[in-house]
Amino acid sequence: MKLLLHIAQNEWKSLIRGKWVIGYGLIFLILTDTLLRFGGGGPEVLLSISNVMLLFIPLVGMIYGILYIYQSREFVELLLTQPINRKTLYWGLFGGISLPLTAAFILGAILPLSWHGIVMQDFVASAMVLGLGGVLTLIFVALGFVLGLAFYDDRIKGFGFTIVIWLFMAILYDGLILMAVFTFGDYPLEQFVIAATMLNPIDLARIMVLLEFDISALMGYTGAVFNRFFGSSMGIITASGMLAIWLAVPAWIGMRVFNRKDF
Repeated sequence: MKLLLHIAQNEWKSLIRGKWVIGYGLIFLILTDTLLRFGGGGPEVLLSISNVMLLFIPLVGMIYGILYIYQSREFVELLLTQPINRKTLYWGLFGGISLPLTAAFILGAILPLSWHGIVMQDFVASAMVLGLGGVLTLIFVALGFVLGLAFYDDRIKGFGFTIVIWLFMAILYDGLILMAVFTFGDYPLEQFVIAATMLNPIDLARIMVLLEFDISALMGYTGAVFNRFFGSSMGIITASGMLAIWLAVPAWIGMRVFNRKDF
C-alpha cells in the first residue's frame, strides 16, 4: 500500500506540474459560474452541468487514459525493470491519473455552486451530479487504460476505437434504442429497454439525473421506462449498482491485461 501511494503521489505531482489538470478544473469552474450568473436557478444549472458532463467527461477520461499509456511507455517499462509488483504499479498509475481528474471536476464545479449558495439549497442534487461526474471519470479512464494496453503498438487504431466507442455510447446508443422501440412498438419492450440501458454507463448516469430531477418526459423513452418501472429509490439503487459494476469490470480487465502483457 505504501508503494502504491508513492507511485500515485508521483503521478499527482507530475499532473499538477503539467498544469493540464488545473486547466481542466478551470473549464468547469468558469462554465458553472457562467451558467449560475446567466442560466437561471439551481436546478436548471445542475441539469445544464449534467448535460455537459455526460458528453465531455467520458471523452476526456478515455482520451487522457489512452494518451497516458502511450506517452508514459518508457517510464512504465523502466518501472517494470524494478522489483515492483505489477498489480501495485497498475493501481498506482490508475489512481495517479484518475483521482486528480475527478478532483478537478468536483472542485471546479463545487466552488461556484458553493459561493452562489446552490450546494446548501439543493444539496442532494448537487452531490448526485458531482458524484456521477466523478464515477464517470473513473470508468472512462479505466476504459482508456484498457484500450491503450490492448493497442499498445498501434496508436492510430487505439485512438480510433476510443472515438468510436465514445460516439457510440454518448450519442448513437439512445438513438438505436429509440429506433428499435419504434420498429418493434407492437411488442412489450420495457424489459429490453431496461436491460439495454444498463449496458451503457452514460445512460445510467443520465437516468439517475432523471430520477433526481423527476423530468422523465425530457429524457427520452429509455429514461421514462426506467423511471416508471423502478420508481425513484429502486431506480437509483439499481443504477448505482450497475455503475459500480461498470467501474469494476474495465479496471479489472485493464489490470489483467497489464499483468500479463509482455512489454
